[in-house]
Amino acid sequence: MGWGPAEELGKSLFIAYLRKKIGLSFFENFGKYCMLVFRTFKHPARNKFFREQFFRELEALGLGSIGIVAIISLFMGAVIAIQMAANIDNPLIPRETIGYATRESVFLEFSSTVVALILAGKVGSSIASEIGTMRVTEQIDALEIMGVNSASYLILPKITASLLINPILTLMSMFLGVLGGYLACLVTGMLDPPSYLTGLLFDFRPFNVVYSIIKSIVFAFIITSISAYRGYYVEGGSREVGENSTKAVVNASIAILFWNLILTRILLL
Repeated sequence: MGWGPAEELGKSLFIAYLRKKIGLSFFENFGKYCMLVFRTFKHPARNKFFREQFFRELEALGLGSIGIVAIISLFMGAVIAIQMAANIDNPLIPRETIGYATRESVFLEFSSTVVALILAGKVGSSIASEIGTMRVTEQIDALEIMGVNSASYLILPKITASLLINPILTLMSMFLGVLGGYLACLVTGMLDPPSYLTGLLFDFRPFNVVYSIIKSIVFAFIITSISAYRGYYVEGGSREVGENSTKAVVNASIAILFWNLILTRILLL
């Protein structure tokens, strides 16, 4: 026996209530996201096609982000050093602490988490809009008709390229961050460079670098997979593509902050 109009209306209202009260849409999206990730790694494209796409994504997602990461890291390192110098005015605290605090701030948090948030805005929106445009113009449907695993063909090269390039960007950000602090010492005269370098080398722990690299790898997967998911399931036209690009940046940023807390708890405590 089928549903009557009253039953259909009641069913719709009940589902809407569940969505509002317990976040049913979250579980739906999470389930679709997991299925898309599974499809991405299932039956990958031929090596030739994958290699071509991989190098194309490596240039677009990685090399295209070097400039903004370099500029922000250099200036943020300088700002951190200046702020440390302005706040550490107690004569009992050695001035070398400025270099130490700058290094720890850059290595532990800025070069991994903050840079990932920047890439979520730049790279994430680009991925979501690119795949979303392919969806609304039915290019993804054409790939499926030809028997191509569209998820693997479009998303896997982006994920692998980001997993490779993001740790490199993180290491570059670390170097430029502490370099920015050193240049700030030279320009402002707030601290003599030898004291800054002494602070940089004091109690250096190589695991802090490994910790940041691990976070950058996890964040790279989060940015590319969530952004690709938002673009892959776009419905509508160009307006919906823009809206989903914004959602991709927001969702990826929230996931980065969440996993930053989890990874910090696991790796440092």
